[in-house]
Amino acid sequence: MDTTSTFIVTEFTPSDQELDVETALPTGLATITKRFSGAIEGHSQALFCSAFDPTHGGTYVTLESFGGQIDGRHGTFSFAHAASTRADGEREDGWFTIVAGSGTGELAGIHGTGDIVIDANGTHHLTLSYEIG
Repeated sequence: MDTTSTFIVTEFTPSDQELDVETALPTGLATITKRFSGAIEGHSQALFCSAFDPTHGGTYVTLESFGGQIDGRHGTFSFAHAASTRADGEREDGWFTIVAGSGTGELAGIHGTGDIVIDANGTHHLTLSYEIG
């Protein structure tokens, strides 16, 4: 099944964790809370790692845990995603997977892929292509 929703970031909390190795791009870690509305309804919490600065762009890697409902099915599951962002803000090299075995409740057995798309006006969309069982 294919389904989509919009989401907003309701909390972004940078970590004070510092690395001993310094590269040309600053590396950071944060926790993020998101709120989803539409066919995907609920909230998530994520661990967000990035190497990025606005002048050069960079890359992020995220592991996210979701709770709520998808197309009327209630439960929880985890997903992972990563992408690179150019200095002009364009995303490229995106990757997204639902973590196998992570589903609970009516979402037990969920697996598949997805994508995050950001409109020119800044609206964020999550699209899932998934199966259950």
